[in-house]
Amino acid sequence: MLTWMRTGRAGAVCVLVCAVLLVAQQAWFFGEWGGPEAVTLVSDATYIPLALVFTTLAARVAFSKRQEPRTRRAWRVITLACGWQLAAHIAWFVQSHVLFTSDYPSVADYCLLIFSPFMFAGLLMLPGQNRRRRDRQKLALDALIVGAGGFMAIWFLLLGPILNAPGFTPWQRTFTAALPVGDMLLVLAMSTAMLRRHQRETPAPIRLLAGSIALTVSADVSYSWIQLNGGFTGGSWPDLLWLAGCFLLVLAADQQYRRPRHPEPKRRDRSAVFLLPYVAGAGAYLLLAVESAHLPINPYGGMIFGSVVLTLLVMARQSHALRDNREIAATDGLTGLGNRIQVTERLEQLAAQPLRPGQHTAILLIDLDRFKPINDTFGHEAGDAVLLAAADAMRAVIRDGDLAGRLGGDEFAVILQHLPSREAAGSAATRLLEALRMPVIFGEHVLMVEASIGVAIRDDADVSGDTLLQQADTALYAAKRGGRARFEYYSDVMDTKAREAELRRAVAQDELVAYFQPIVALATGELRAFEALVRWNHPVRGLLGPGEFIDLAEETGAVVPLGAWVLRAACREAADWRATVPGAEPLRLTVNLSPKQVAQADLVQTVEAILDETGFPPERLTLEITESVVLQPDPLTVGRLQALRDLGIQLAVDDFGTGYSALSYLRRLPVTVLKIDRSFVTGIADDPEARSVCEAVVHLGEAFKMNVVAEGIETAEQASALIDMGCEIGQGFYFHRPLPPDDATALVGRQFADLGNTNQRAAT
Repeated sequence: MLTWMRTGRAGAVCVLVCAVLLVAQQAWFFGEWGGPEAVTLVSDATYIPLALVFTTLAARVAFSKRQEPRTRRAWRVITLACGWQLAAHIAWFVQSHVLFTSDYPSVADYCLLIFSPFMFAGLLMLPGQNRRRRDRQKLALDALIVGAGGFMAIWFLLLGPILNAPGFTPWQRTFTAALPVGDMLLVLAMSTAMLRRHQRETPAPIRLLAGSIALTVSADVSYSWIQLNGGFTGGSWPDLLWLAGCFLLVLAADQQYRRPRHPEPKRRDRSAVFLLPYVAGAGAYLLLAVESAHLPINPYGGMIFGSVVLTLLVMARQSHALRDNREIAATDGLTGLGNRIQVTERLEQLAAQPLRPGQHTAILLIDLDRFKPINDTFGHEAGDAVLLAAADAMRAVIRDGDLAGRLGGDEFAVILQHLPSREAAGSAATRLLEALRMPVIFGEHVLMVEASIGVAIRDDADVSGDTLLQQADTALYAAKRGGRARFEYYSDVMDTKAREAELRRAVAQDELVAYFQPIVALATGELRAFEALVRWNHPVRGLLGPGEFIDLAEETGAVVPLGAWVLRAACREAADWRATVPGAEPLRLTVNLSPKQVAQADLVQTVEAILDETGFPPERLTLEITESVVLQPDPLTVGRLQALRDLGIQLAVDDFGTGYSALSYLRRLPVTVLKIDRSFVTGIADDPEARSVCEAVVHLGEAFKMNVVAEGIETAEQASALIDMGCEIGQGFYFHRPLPPDDATALVGRQFADLGNTNQRAAT
């Protein structure tokens, strides 16, 4: 059953079935259909499916990988408690309707008594936020206040009368007293679980558990009272409370299963649950007042009344002290602005609110330019004067309801709410820049101050306050890099992590496109090979060249899946040419390997798998590596490159001559092709040094029996000079620009169709 219950739909069906059963039972109860015996039978029978469902749903939570480990451990203990309650309901049904016995305490009573300590332990194990030692002490005091108030009520209603009730055996008296003590433990544990939450609102499963415990305790107290005053029979009004508590357990277990694994961000707590200690204290005093109403005013009545008033005054004084402490804790001592705590909490509050059309929220992160030289040259007093002047300038600009805070040093934050548009944040930033561009008089000195501002707009309902602050910080440093005394809006382009995630999604969603640049015989222009080049068909920014994302891919490691994608796409396209264009079999394919790809332990297996998948022959493939790989040829790298060479794949060194390649390393590596960098080809016609490098690379290739390919050929003079040096193969805009796949396919078709016609005419 548990396997079937792992689906959300199954849980929803079970909740619906339990709701129908509960409604049917209440209709039967209030309609008194069939008489008291039928009502009792229906009520007692309804417990069993409800208890079975909430035990199963609790077990589903206890063993779900969707939950945190601490949550799973707590719910395993709660599941045991639910199991004992299921056993109690089954035992009661058998006792009442099969065996027709009315022993007290019965097996069902013992099972219900065992339920309390297990549920007590499970509730205390529910995860809460980490707290300081002082906070834990306050939490313990609050919970004990609630427990003490509840104890006074239970003592008045049950424990006192139980100790004096006639007709009970010692064991029955002890057992009857144990039930309300167990309920007190549940009240104490539930209040602790609720009070230690930091969230703005207590999560739904906790609230449902609290409601279930409240109903169960009320029913237990009623049950004990009835037992104390004549004996309990099934089908009476406490059953309504017990059954409702069972249904809330069903809902709590189902809601907990649907909650995400990761906890919500911490938010300032204003939940009404923190009124629990005060409600418990007030209830205890009310009970005391009721019980002491018959006492004379002098001296007992006046003393009790004075104690109540005195306690209320102390509580009121405490609330004012807490408010004062709160203001001190949330205010910057120097400027009187909010501090980092207040800014963070305001952001968390805003992050919890839904987005509304026409109402934008922005955070402006402000850093004073050239503050450190002022502080170092004129001292901290001058720095403090500048900070105070900056705080006054911010107060003069922002509206009532907006927040300005100092995060530390010379860094400030301004939170703007209810803006009519994104541009309104920019207007506010402009006004702040003007206000902060001010002279500060310090003694005989005039200190000039300016500021840079980063602006982040809350556009995503799921973004956290911390993320908004980080986005504003990213925009702030973009403003500083752009020349200071200016502001910048945050965009995903600035965020390396966001761009990395976007790039990885582009690989997964086939937003990349393989372009192909022809490599030709310099003398005839005849097509010899294609070099695969990647483009990003960005859904917003359009077609992007590699210069706009390859560096980021290298920096973040996204180049590894990107490189594999390019190799697969290029091999698949080239294999289609070989299959569909007669005579295209000799055509070679060149694909770049990044240093991070070369460093992958599974490089050879990846290349082999792609070749097997696409059907492209390894002997027609050339893989290009950079000089950085040549400069660091560790044994593992050499082994991987040699394994590729053993497959028949040729290896080329790209941009050769731009670094400091050692010839000894070049001889150790299984390289078959050298590519002359475009920077030397560009100056080959009028730069003697560039021409000398090109000639040296060509002669080096001849000496090592390597092929030499020139890149970046843009003029006929460059092509002619390379031919004179002995370089036979090259690529560049002079011959062909990089082509999209369809144009490359068309070029292959024309090239080999013309070649076939020429051969046919020669044969004729």
